[in-house]
Amino acid sequence: MAKLSVDKLDVAGKTVLVRVDFNVPLDGGRVTDDTRITASLPTIRHLLGAGARVVLMSHLGRPKGKPKPEFSLKPAADRLAELLGQPVAFSPEVIGEGALAAVRALKPGGVLLLENLRFHPEEEKNDPAFAKALAGLADVFVSDAFGTVHRAHASTEGVAHFFPQAAAGYLIAKELEYLGQTLVKPRRPFVAVLGGAKVGDKIGVIQALLKRADSVLIGGAMAYTFLKAQGHAIGKSLLDEPHLELARTLLAEAPKLGKALVLPIDHRVAAEISPQATAEECGVEIPEGRIGLDIGPATALAYGTAIRRAKLVVWNGPMGMFELPAFAQGTLAVAKAMAESEATTIVGGGDSVAAVNQSGVAEKISHISTGGGASLEFLEGRELPGIAVLTDA
Repeated sequence: MAKLSVDKLDVAGKTVLVRVDFNVPLDGGRVTDDTRITASLPTIRHLLGAGARVVLMSHLGRPKGKPKPEFSLKPAADRLAELLGQPVAFSPEVIGEGALAAVRALKPGGVLLLENLRFHPEEEKNDPAFAKALAGLADVFVSDAFGTVHRAHASTEGVAHFFPQAAAGYLIAKELEYLGQTLVKPRRPFVAVLGGAKVGDKIGVIQALLKRADSVLIGGAMAYTFLKAQGHAIGKSLLDEPHLELARTLLAEAPKLGKALVLPIDHRVAAEISPQATAEECGVEIPEGRIGLDIGPATALAYGTAIRRAKLVVWNGPMGMFELPAFAQGTLAVAKAMAESEATTIVGGGDSVAAVNQSGVAEKISHISTGGGASLEFLEGRELPGIAVLTDA
């Protein structure tokens, strides 16, 4: 997994094109969560300190290949300028004469952000001519948008072919260092905690982690499909019927592999899904007319014990409908156990990250991944095109 690091580049007086992930939430032209911009600062500051001209490119939202003012990256440029404490130039053009003129106007130690890459349909099509035009803006390429490396787009994969070397920024290097531990010689016991709605969404990662982890703890709505496969009553809980047979197969496979596939032994349930719903507790069998919405206290205790005893823990997906306070306890209990564990702890996926932030324990987690889809595909052991294209160390 070792890739050429931004550290190893000679960038003094050169123009460096950096793929960042500024896909941030906006409200009325203001960035409401700058986590992703902040994550890019170490790489940007390093390049500026080394005397480079820094040209940043990113996508934002899904404008579907057309310029749309509400998807402009200008607010991200303004927020970056505040965080860096220096001006950040903005180019309304991504390629062409306007973009080239904006790049030429940069002095060493200057920063420029290009407009939203996805205003061009060629970006998502990985169009070679578009990738070549992007490459024509700079002397050196650095990739630092981990959340996008599972997509073979012009700015993540195509552009790298037009440079003699393509380096990883600090953010990608950190992701590879931590997530790489789950693939190569993981410390044991290695515990995986998986939540989310449907078995179908996590097939690859469940199969991959059953082979590598010592135990896989299942929560969230997908637990009900596994419980149904075991013959338990699940009331009105969500059932991923097309994957019921697969759930049976995975349950049968786990003992043969010498692994534990662990399911909830109790639940928090309600008659309906609503903010006013009252949480009721029940055992493994969910009564008729009730919907399972969270793991119960006994399950939370058991999962917490397994996490605290582990040496490596990876968590993806909430344990229940944690956006409703009555059904957040299971997810928050996992977050708390992760924070208290002496294991290397890795959290990936938007909802799990939100839960960690909500419970105020983010600083106590070894690594919070910035890429939900990318981290899932990495855990599956799939090749990520935006990583594969980078120069080996």
